[in-house]
Amino acid sequence: MTKMTLNECLEYLNDNDGYLLLTHIRPDGDTLGSAAALCHILRRMGKVAFLYPNPQITDTYKPYVEPFMAPPGYEPVTILSVDLASENLFPEGFSGGRVGLCIDHHPTNSEYAENLLCMPEKASCGEIVLELGKLALGGIDKTEADLLYMAVSTDCGCFVYANTKPDTHRAAAELMEAGADYKALNKRLFRTSTYSRLKLEGLIYDSMQRFGPGECVSVVTVTLDMMAESGATENDCEDLASLAGRLAGNKVSVTIRQLEPKLCKVSLRSGEDFDSSAICALHGGGGHKMAAGCTIPSDPDETRDTIVWDILEAM
Repeated sequence: MTKMTLNECLEYLNDNDGYLLLTHIRPDGDTLGSAAALCHILRRMGKVAFLYPNPQITDTYKPYVEPFMAPPGYEPVTILSVDLASENLFPEGFSGGRVGLCIDHHPTNSEYAENLLCMPEKASCGEIVLELGKLALGGIDKTEADLLYMAVSTDCGCFVYANTKPDTHRAAAELMEAGADYKALNKRLFRTSTYSRLKLEGLIYDSMQRFGPGECVSVVTVTLDMMAESGATENDCEDLASLAGRLAGNKVSVTIRQLEPKLCKVSLRSGEDFDSSAICALHGGGGHKMAAGCTIPSDPDETRDTIVWDILEAM
């Protein structure tokens, strides 16, 4: 594995062609916006480039990324991954193959790709792709600005999460100046919910439990029964991990999402004085210090007991 600088990454992109870009399972705005923007940049560089048709893309993001999806039968020469920290995050249906380059901002990247551009100081991969676009083409166009604003804004919770830095705001300003339709994007991504989503949120808040000294650990659970009762679908599950952290006095928040009867996805959010990624690493996961995730093969109650024990042991 070779670690690259921005200039070395651009040299790699110039030297290769026939790209297929991978996004991670349960894709969010950063992996999708960054990959689609990079795909558009590669096309403007004269390259053939498509996104892998990730089957878990929700309706929120489909209109933005569908123009870049690989057609049936496309045979890539070079595989890239974007915002994909480890092999267990490969998208559903991807049968494997050599990943020539990974572009990421997770400090827990497992270094699975042949080449890696990792910039953990960035709040999102969108900021990295923005720098690549400027380096490759002297600037970005409106399509890329929209996609990268989606990437940057979603990964920092519309600039309210603790990973937001001065450079995050500077990147957003650049994207707005480049023509990003930030008003429409903010409305769609952060201020629009279905009835089912709002009903699900009510059930989530009803499920909240508190643990630890001063009840500083808040835990919410999203069960299969709650999904059925609210009528919610995957399209209604964007950014559920932010809800538990709204409680006053919270230091660590846990969101448990039941995927199967005996399989749960766990998302941790915390302040700077607690390492969420270290907890998730105990269960094969990872992420950032203040935002991390893992998957635990047990039911929601067992998962809660396990993860809360780990958190309290680390406090």
